[in-house]
Amino acid sequence: MNRIGKKLQALKDDGRKALVTYIVAGDPTPETTVPAMHALVAAGADILEIGVPFSDPMAEGPVIQLAHERALKHGTSLRDTLNMVAEFRQQDADTPVILMGYANPIEKMGYDGFATAAKSAGVDGVLTVDLPPEEASEFTDVLRAQQLENIFLIAPTTTIERQRAIASQAGGFIYYVSLKGVTGAGHLDIASVEQKLTEIRSLTELPICVGFGIKDGATAKAASAPASGAVVGSAIVSAMANAEDGKYDSIPTIISDIVSEIRASLDS
Repeated sequence: MNRIGKKLQALKDDGRKALVTYIVAGDPTPETTVPAMHALVAAGADILEIGVPFSDPMAEGPVIQLAHERALKHGTSLRDTLNMVAEFRQQDADTPVILMGYANPIEKMGYDGFATAAKSAGVDGVLTVDLPPEEASEFTDVLRAQQLENIFLIAPTTTIERQRAIASQAGGFIYYVSLKGVTGAGHLDIASVEQKLTEIRSLTELPICVGFGIKDGATAKAASAPASGAVVGSAIVSAMANAEDGKYDSIPTIISDIVSEIRASLDS
């Protein structure tokens, strides 16, 4: 059990919900990423999900797509992202960090090289959006050899057969996509979330965190009620992008306000 499992178990023991927060490495500038990571933790985030910039982030809505574009304009790469995690680890040895991205940069580095570098940097898990379970077994084995978790998405449309295949490889937690759409979409249907989570729990004992469409404390609390926690991304990324007149030193305060409100709602 690495930092992800330990954190989720500790939260369960305390009767609390996990708050997973997402930002994109290098957005809006590379210099803002590590301070933002620390600010998220200080405000109440339990797990950090760091997006690896990619030119075609197919699962993302407009807000996060633009974040990837901004990061790529600065030339932020997968190796840069790992360096940011390593810098974060100089002051924080405990908070779990997950890289969320797409297969191309990882495959270019090579599974073994990536897993070794990720472990050395202090990464705890990887979520590769476009690597389906049918093609992920080799990557899963390489990650497990480095005590890294392979985290998978399950969507409302995922069949029971595919859920079973995902559960056989997944580690850390299951990321349940709460709606049919991209990140930042709306129309959160809590009843359907509850129904699907009951189905998933029949296949795995892993915790389940719910993401997509979580915008504030109210939606986070509602979505996490039948789950182990909530994932919040677009609301944070949007606030970072709108930092007044490019005053990026204000970003830690801006995102702290957002995360503190969500944390308070989850704990209420």
